[in-house]
Amino acid sequence: MAGTKAGGLKAASTNKRKFGPDFYRIVGAEGGKAGHSGGFATDKVGADGLTGPERASKYGAIGGSISRKRKKGEEHVTVGAGDRQTAESYPSSGE
Repeated sequence: MAGTKAGGLKAASTNKRKFGPDFYRIVGAEGGKAGHSGGFATDKVGADGLTGPERASKYGAIGGSISRKRKKGEEHVTVGAGDRQTAESYPSSGE
């Protein structure tokens, strides 16, 4: 039964029976308290001079502004085409 839904339910039942009904709540709390990275919710100022919420706002805005989804009626524009030549820019071989 290992690796199946039934096996997982059986293991959860055994853990709750052996260690108490709040086993998973306690284990999850221990894991949450063990983290020291801060994440986006931290008030600590990082090396970039921003707190977590400020950093999330800044980089979230950047990510949102470069969305690839086009608005209705907008023409398709290739970003980063740069110096690429199109078929129209090549000299014709027949002339």
